[in-house]
Amino acid sequence: MLVNRMQLWRATNAAAAFNMSAARLTTTQHNSPVNRRGMHLASCRIWSAQLSRHSMLVPPQKLVPPALMGASAVRFASTGAEGLPESVSAKELVDLPDIPAAPTPPAFSLEDLSTNVAETVNAAGEATFASIGLGGWTPVGVVQNCMEFLHCTWDLPWWGAIAIGTLVVRTIIFPLVILAQRNSAKMNNNMPQMQLLQLKMTEARQSGNAIESARYAQEMMIFMRDKGVNPLKNMIVPLAQAPLFISFFMGLRQMANTPVDSMRDGGLFWFQDLTLADPLYILPLITSATLYLTIEIGTDSARLSAANMNTMKYVLRALPLVIFPFTMNFPAAILTYWACSNFISLGQVAVLRIPAVREYFKIEKMLTHAPSALPAKKKGFVGGMKESWDNMKITKEIEERQRLDEIRFAKAGKGPLVKTFKHDPTKAKPLPTVEPHMRLKGPPKE
Repeated sequence: MLVNRMQLWRATNAAAAFNMSAARLTTTQHNSPVNRRGMHLASCRIWSAQLSRHSMLVPPQKLVPPALMGASAVRFASTGAEGLPESVSAKELVDLPDIPAAPTPPAFSLEDLSTNVAETVNAAGEATFASIGLGGWTPVGVVQNCMEFLHCTWDLPWWGAIAIGTLVVRTIIFPLVILAQRNSAKMNNNMPQMQLLQLKMTEARQSGNAIESARYAQEMMIFMRDKGVNPLKNMIVPLAQAPLFISFFMGLRQMANTPVDSMRDGGLFWFQDLTLADPLYILPLITSATLYLTIEIGTDSARLSAANMNTMKYVLRALPLVIFPFTMNFPAAILTYWACSNFISLGQVAVLRIPAVREYFKIEKMLTHAPSALPAKKKGFVGGMKESWDNMKITKEIEERQRLDEIRFAKAGKGPLVKTFKHDPTKAKPLPTVEPHMRLKGPPKE
């Protein structure tokens, strides 16, 4: 009897030590349900082995350790455990967390389905720009939204949407074109007087006469104010068109690079795929040719002086040739917009050359001046470049001379007085010395 009690005491101590180690492991493993279940199964196996050895001597109720006696706080997920006798309840051995309830499915209706479809699919059955990362409220995004509206709402192909969008934008800035044409006509009609004042101002500046140069510049300003002429008005159209061109360029490039799938067959004639460059290089040639014609016609009515604008005209004439290697690799969508914009510019200039249209918009008739009547003579490209270089050198020399004068003036104010006279006027003038042989002798004695 004593031996059995000793064996029972040893088994109880071993179970207590095992429970303590299991508690530490449970704390380390953050109370994982899987680890807890494994520990309880191992504990059950140990107790089953002990109970099998002492079931004949001690009642099973006395073998249950105190840690497992709380029936209200413990549960078991199955009907029994391997190796346990039927007298030991499984609910008193295993403690598992409650099984979470099944999640409630979200409410779903046909209205939600239609809303999701409307957000990802447009009226044409294609993916919306918002769903593929295009559009927005930036200038580029507004252009893309307008292109999507024209394509989906009016069921236009992409080349038609680009052409219509370009026409709308160029129509909006057409009043600025009229304003520039009025100013160009006034400048052309008053060119002889303006060239005369400009030549006088240039001669005075080259001779170093700053006063005369400033006087002629003032006369030029008064003359332009009286005639209603302003050279900056000729830059209104380029300055207004530059942000529009950049917005269209970047917007269409993003649409081609994303790409918008419907643009792959939204072209015309030989350029069906607007996301790729023109394989025949016809669109780049058309763009360069129309740009050359626009420059050739536009500079004739906007020149200020024969020498200056002729030089600029030669530079602009080379621009289509310079940009051709770059436009060869542009997507066809960009070149479609560029070519349409050039054709619209040519159409506007051609319409404004009609006398009835010019009279309606109050644009003065362009006068033709004979070359001999103009003070400034044509010198060609080389002569104009040489004259511009000489003017730059003279201007630099005048500025250097002014800088040296300022340095000398500053030194003269801070340094000692420079003696520029032979005799100091603040001191008495010494009497002249007379040589002995030149002294006057008294009157002769009688």
